[in-house]
Amino acid sequence: MAHCDEGYLCQVCGEEVKRIDQSLLYLRYVLGWISVEQLTKQPEAHLQCSPAIAQFIVDPEFKCPIDLESSLNKHELDAGFRTERENLITAGYQRLKYLQKHRRSLTITQYPIERNQ
Repeated sequence: MAHCDEGYLCQVCGEEVKRIDQSLLYLRYVLGWISVEQLTKQPEAHLQCSPAIAQFIVDPEFKCPIDLESSLNKHELDAGFRTERENLITAGYQRLKYLQKHRRSLTITQYPIERNQ
């Protein structure tokens, strides 16, 4: 099967990332951490395969399945930084959930969340 026929494969588990709301790559894009041009050049992973990021998603529909060692665990971080990170990454995840339902009516340049400058 040609690579383009396989879709985006998770660099951690090797399985296909089937939905945008499971995608670390698109989370990074909607947060403004990568540009649209980098979407085809950056590696992909499931959010659940990326606990260092996933642990900051505070949403009843999402569970971070892996406990991190203490040096990487969000509970070891400064409370203000942790809250800021949770707010940002949760907003990105909620944007992905919205896009899963509505992306056909949006252009890719409309995917990122609006951030206060």
